[in-house]
Amino acid sequence: MTKRLNKDTQICMSLAARPSNFGTRFHNYLYDALDLDYLYKAFTTQNLAGAIQGIRALGIRGCAISMPFKEACIPLVDEMDASAQGIQAVNTIVNTNGHLKAYNTDYIAIRQLLAEYALDPNKAFALKGSGGMAKAAACALKDAGFSKGYIVARNAEAGQALAALYGYQWCATETQCAAEILINATPLGMDGAQANQLAWAEEKIQAASTVFDMVALPAVTPLIHYAQELGKTVITGSEVFAIQAVEQFVLYTGIRPSAELFSQAAAWSRQ
Repeated sequence: MTKRLNKDTQICMSLAARPSNFGTRFHNYLYDALDLDYLYKAFTTQNLAGAIQGIRALGIRGCAISMPFKEACIPLVDEMDASAQGIQAVNTIVNTNGHLKAYNTDYIAIRQLLAEYALDPNKAFALKGSGGMAKAAACALKDAGFSKGYIVARNAEAGQALAALYGYQWCATETQCAAEILINATPLGMDGAQANQLAWAEEKIQAASTVFDMVALPAVTPLIHYAQELGKTVITGSEVFAIQAVEQFVLYTGIRPSAELFSQAAAWSRQ
């Protein structure tokens, strides 16, 4: 049966510098499967304040927030959930009768994947980036028991602050650190101008045992491709995306899909 949109259809959306079809396909698949009167659409903007005000003014139920808006949107919401407050980065906004509450489901996804892949907290990691996704990753790593880590960030102020917050070491460049677990939380390798860039140097990847790339599009980045060729354990950004997206879905709708339906939606979103 074809869904008929109407005046009561609930709208959810996303805001990103480079919108993809992942969220649109994932959420709309679940809406259709569960016969929910919802619609999801991806957007970008040059006017973040206007876009957030539009969410409030138009009664948009929920909005996913991606780079580079995860920190910039903080002053524009009414309330911060503990998941976003502690990290000081937002990836989800829920609108309840004009009240905008911010969450961070990236943390949930990263923490779950660290457990699923049974990464050894006794091993050293190196995390590249200092933005919203890097903050979620650093917090998840700390809570998972990782005590030795490096924050690799060209932005000295942001990198040092993130490292100090969780008791890790800041490095301006990757040449200053050695780690068995490499994590990329930058746009390097993402579709667009940086699509062909390898987020970590080849020698660093060769020396590592595990590579974790937060970039969701493409699903196989140059970093993931090279690590797979070397037989390394890899964790992809599309895995992060799917888990954090289902948590957003629950926040928007109040419904948690079955594990089977989640897997179907995740597979559909990657096509």
